[in-house]
Amino acid sequence: MEVDIVANGGSDPHLSLRENPSIHIHEMKTVQLTGISKISGALALLLKAVVQFILLVWFLCFKIPRPDVFVVQNPPSVPTLAAVKLASWLRGAKFIVDWHNFGYTLLGLSHGRSHIIVKIYFWFEKHFGRMADGAFCVTKAMQHELAQNWGIRATVLYDQSPDFFHPASLMEKHGLFSRLGNSICSAMGNADCISVEEVGEHMNTTAFTSNIDGEVFLKPNRPALVVSSTSWTPDEDFSILLEAALMYDRRVAAALGEDDSMDEEQLWIDIKNGKQFVYPRLLFIITGKGPDRKKYEDQIKRLKLRRVALRTMWLASEDYPLLLGSADLGVSLHTSSSGLDLPMKVVDMFGCGLPVCAASFSCIEELVKVNKNGLLFSTSSELADELMMLFKGFPEECNALKSLKEGAMKSASSSKWSTEWETNALPLVNQVIG
Repeated sequence: MEVDIVANGGSDPHLSLRENPSIHIHEMKTVQLTGISKISGALALLLKAVVQFILLVWFLCFKIPRPDVFVVQNPPSVPTLAAVKLASWLRGAKFIVDWHNFGYTLLGLSHGRSHIIVKIYFWFEKHFGRMADGAFCVTKAMQHELAQNWGIRATVLYDQSPDFFHPASLMEKHGLFSRLGNSICSAMGNADCISVEEVGEHMNTTAFTSNIDGEVFLKPNRPALVVSSTSWTPDEDFSILLEAALMYDRRVAAALGEDDSMDEEQLWIDIKNGKQFVYPRLLFIITGKGPDRKKYEDQIKRLKLRRVALRTMWLASEDYPLLLGSADLGVSLHTSSSGLDLPMKVVDMFGCGLPVCAASFSCIEELVKVNKNGLLFSTSSELADELMMLFKGFPEECNALKSLKEGAMKSASSSKWSTEWETNALPLVNQVIG
């Protein structure tokens, strides 16, 4: 198949997409109406939808070859569904909606479900969604909702990670940590347990690895690496992670009988020089862009923690899979505005054989199998308990973490995107085209 992707510009897609001769990316300009939004938010939303509609129809009708089928990811619903329906009619093509969530529930996070704008959005989404020739959705729970309340028959197509999400080799880990060395070892605010590490472009050591005569080793006194990816939006309560990090720090100090008068810098130097404790240092790396990022970065800068450090980063699309493949644990704070979708970040983590602690919501157990490939939490205290339990004895004596790691590796080996596509997606595409 020849594939044309029409999308807003942003970060560069992965190299495997950019270099594939059968994939053609058509980048649209993002519509910004900041001046008008200061005068009237409702007017800005309306004008933005109109401009986006015209732009989309122009691309879909004149900038790309006539397709056999348009596949549109929902949300966003406005004006996308109407624009694609019009383009499919004008060009004699079919129209499939890929339901990842419900747009009206996302809008409801900021306006409330009873707001008139949310009700109009819901009508629009349902009306044009029902006009599609076929539908995919990401969970069985969403399939049931679409069938019962929307009159839409959808095929469940579970997200699977691409092949470039895989466990990282020791050499890949060392290369990544060497490239990220300055970012990892630069404290965001006060000095911390990671900023004492020495890094340099020509050094053969990182906070996690050593390269001796061309052979890479993981340091026995390395920190445990916890990764979380967030869009910094209201459907992910990042304060839960910050509170859990603080609780872990205090609970470890209490468990080891340490008081507030301890010389922290001397402790960090001792750990760096090889001293080990039953509970490790934790380094949280949080990736992603979004509206609430600066607010939480300001909070991180004010923290004073003994055995926990936090870093926020935005990584190249080639480095993000390597980070997941090099980490010890993933954390997902996604709770779903509808309660019916699944976090893609967890799918990517499992693709790298990375066990996950995930915020609990109604259908998350379609993806996270408790005590097999991950754990669930509802509060910051529960997450702190899980961190204490999983990392006790790290890196060699943490049997619970190793067991979850094995389960995540099995999830990675048993779930392939190519199989999911050929089994569930391709038959529907062929049926719709035929």
